[in-house]
Amino acid sequence: MRWIWIDKFVEFERGRRAVAVKNVSLAEEHLHDHFPGYPVHPPTLMIEGMAQTGGVLVGEALDFREKVILAKVTRARFHRRVVPGDQIRLEAAVVGEVRPEGASIDGRITRGADLVAEIQMMFAHLDQSRAPLELGDENFVFTEDFIRLLRMRQLNHLAPPPPRRDVPQEGRP
Repeated sequence: MRWIWIDKFVEFERGRRAVAVKNVSLAEEHLHDHFPGYPVHPPTLMIEGMAQTGGVLVGEALDFREKVILAKVTRARFHRRVVPGDQIRLEAAVVGEVRPEGASIDGRITRGADLVAEIQMMFAHLDQSRAPLELGDENFVFTEDFIRLLRMRQLNHLAPPPPRRDVPQEGRP
C-alpha cells in the first residue's frame, strides 16, 4: 500500500471484525484542494480507509499468505461530511466467513454517535496457483514493509513473526 488511510486499530477479532480510527487533520495535503476554503475528507478516501480496514481483517484471517484485493464496492452510502478535527471510526465485519476465494464485509463509519457512511465491499484472494503470472510471486499487498509497519504500530497480533536470520529458510542455503 502506498498510503495508509487509517491511524490505528482499536479492536480486532480474527476473521470476524476490525475497528480502526482515522484522525482527520488539516495537515493532510489532500484537504487543501478538496475543497479550497472548505476542506472536506473525500468519500473516496473513506472507502479506501474501509478497504484497508477490511483488507487487513480478511488478510490476517489466512495469516497474510494470500494477496487480498478489493474486488467490488457493492454499496456506499454517505450521510455526513467529515472535516479536519474529526475522528472517524471504521468498523468492518465479515459477512459469513472468510472463504478460500475471498470475503465480503459490511462496514460502518461513525463520528461519535453520528453515522457517516455505510459501505459493503467484496475482497478476492489471489494465491500463487490462481494469480496471473505477471503479478509475480511477491505479495504486493502485504509486503514486508507493510507487515513491519503493523508491528511498529504495536499490532503484533496482526502480523506473523519475522523469519529468523540465523535459521536457514526453505529453499535457501
